Amino acid sequence: MLSRTAENLFWLARYVERAEYLARTIDATLRVTALPHAYVGQGNEWDSALLTAGVSASFYSLYEEANEANVVEFLSFSPANPSSIRNCIENARLNSRAVRTALTGEMWGTINGAWIELQESWSKGTKTREQLTAFTRFVQETSLRFDGSAYRTMLRNDAYWFSRLGVHLERADNTARILDVKYHLLLPEQEHVGGPLDYYQWSSILRSVSAQTAYHWVYRQTLKPWLIADLLILNDSLPRSLASCYGDLVRNLDQIGVAYGRQGPAQRHARGVRNRLEHSNMEDIFQRGLHEFIQEFIADNSRLGEIVTKQYLI
Repeated sequence: MLSRTAENLFWLARYVERAEYLARTIDATLRVTALPHAYVGQGNEWDSALLTAGVSASFYSLYEEANEANVVEFLSFSPANPSSIRNCIENARLNSRAVRTALTGEMWGTINGAWIELQESWSKGTKTREQLTAFTRFVQETSLRFDGSAYRTMLRNDAYWFSRLGVHLERADNTARILDVKYHLLLPEQEHVGGPLDYYQWSSILRSVSAQTAYHWVYRQTLKPWLIADLLILNDSLPRSLASCYGDLVRNLDQIGVAYGRQGPAQRHARGVRNRLEHSNMEDIFQRGLHEFIQEFIADNSRLGEIVTKQYLI
């Protein structure tokens, strides 16, 4: 496969995954801000949404206040934000057009149809919360259809494996960032990590990664910070956990290595991160510092993206 084709497939998957994550973040933030002030607490949920998306600095270069209208516009529709949902969908379509013959008809139809609907139905943004809810549902359903089409219709060859690398790299980064931001910005100053926090704030974490039902199936307890961290970091059975993402990354990189007849630094780096996750436990992570653990993971995940790019995409 040409490196340019692999790059297009890799970034196509990343953009679709990123758009879904932003939609989930907006949806979860809306749910929390709709609650009475006593439940929400003193933190600014819209500011935390910017931080989880990693666009806080660029937002404040354009806006003075992180309120609902400004944050929704910036995360969803702003051309000034390279990672806005609109830009993600448009970039996904550009990448899919470049590799049209490597995609199945269902995958192309999903992305092209989403781009057309974006132009026809959402060109002027959203005016009400009902419209915003419909928009986030549209983005999430687009991602689910695209992901399902890839899983059910693509040959298991290098095109599929590079696409899945993009999905799981982006998903791991998103999960790590939201967990880090929620722990260290929504936690009241008088609380310590692992202490009690309002149920609705912790619920917003699980809603952002579609894991609230999974949490109750696994732990059968009320929401507890250390159990949420365990689910999102170490539990292989949750598709969005860090451990699960790296299990998938290792498998797909190994498939590429077998197909191309050689292993390389990307395979070794992914196995190293996966091994550290397998040999970690929450007690040790909390003793060392959850923030420090996640920051190291985010750096390692970013490094893997750079290694994959150098090894295969340029």
